Amino acid sequence: MNKLLDKETLSSQGTDSSPQTEDHNSHAAHATSRLLRFDRVELAGAFGDLGTLLPIVVAMIFINKLSPSSVFLTFGVFYLVAGYYYRLPIPVQPLKAVGAIAIAYPAVITESVIGASGIIFSAFLLVASLTGMIDQLAKLFSQAVVRGIQLTLGLIFLKKGIELIIHKEIFMSGLPGKFAGLPVNLIVGIAVFCLVLLLLDNKRFPAALAALAVGIVSGIALGGFSGLTFSFGPTEMHFIKPSLGDFWTAAIMLIIPQIPLTIGNACVGTADTCCSLFSGNPQLRQAKAGKFAFSMGLMNIPAGLLGAVPMCHGTGGLAAHFRFGARTGGAPIMIGIFFVVIALVLGEFGFTLLSIIPQSVLGVLLVFAGLELCPLLRSLKTNEEYFVALLIAGIALAVPNMGWAFGVGIAVDFFIRKMKVKI
Repeated sequence: MNKLLDKETLSSQGTDSSPQTEDHNSHAAHATSRLLRFDRVELAGAFGDLGTLLPIVVAMIFINKLSPSSVFLTFGVFYLVAGYYYRLPIPVQPLKAVGAIAIAYPAVITESVIGASGIIFSAFLLVASLTGMIDQLAKLFSQAVVRGIQLTLGLIFLKKGIELIIHKEIFMSGLPGKFAGLPVNLIVGIAVFCLVLLLLDNKRFPAALAALAVGIVSGIALGGFSGLTFSFGPTEMHFIKPSLGDFWTAAIMLIIPQIPLTIGNACVGTADTCCSLFSGNPQLRQAKAGKFAFSMGLMNIPAGLLGAVPMCHGTGGLAAHFRFGARTGGAPIMIGIFFVVIALVLGEFGFTLLSIIPQSVLGVLLVFAGLELCPLLRSLKTNEEYFVALLIAGIALAVPNMGWAFGVGIAVDFFIRKMKVKI
């Protein structure tokens, strides 16, 4: 699935094998890696992770009654910071465990509890990064464990993507739309899937942009705006004041299940995926687990205070941006500007526009993101490493809390290496 990277690598090497040419190309590649690219391929990559982001964010705005402007403003600012600092297509995603639990228990997980979870999450990550604790915890995650996490997320993306494609309802808002008696969502999904396959390596007509354009047009044509009222300008934003009970609920129900996933995926997994996808890029010196923890801790302060969705980085989001063409920090900056405009200018209209993208279109983006992650497993060399990685994926797909899968995987990996077990 890494054809784009392979092509770029080959083209950067040139056809002249002389030392002078190789030295020139090396300097050119080094200089290019420092630049922020803002072309249409980078723009397509910028929107590659919407399949992960939008379903959780839109559901939390609808179900948990969050402010659309608060949510998109914090995501936009975090994307701007990530793009400028890391100079790589580092993703900004909602915390998946927090999002799933919040959507499942809206009567308990209120806006104040969600805000409290962002504040606690921020404090933990800042302490863990500044004390060096995150680097010590990262040592628990061998390559087999990290590949198991990446395989797990890839398979989850595939499963969730297919579920969105075959979902009966076409809109995330639950609106029936036109032709409700027909499998319209599935038909749109199949058409967009074929379109993405045809355009996957096309730089003139980037696949993700084409998919989103078709999604918005079909959403409007199928009645996505029917019966909706909306206005421009930011929606109401305010600072929250969580109670001690809110902090307790957030810690027990949201943060404890989230921490193992954050360390394994958002910190260690993202750093490892950067090394796999951007080998030799000098910007990798910034892409370290401790720095990812610090940036997440820093940017979740305003998210928590505004009662917005808590955010993280993630290996799946990185694969999604990369799969659809993102290669520099230009992609995060462009999607960041887009989200800030949604928050402060388009407001409710912008949120509605995003929510009418058919679920199947987002599902297609998720499927291709999953297909980018799964092949990373090929870098493992021994049967023992494959055993650990596949065990983690199997447990994670069988139980609702991925933290258990990571814990068992780390323990089994340690036992195999300590006892020199051969498989």
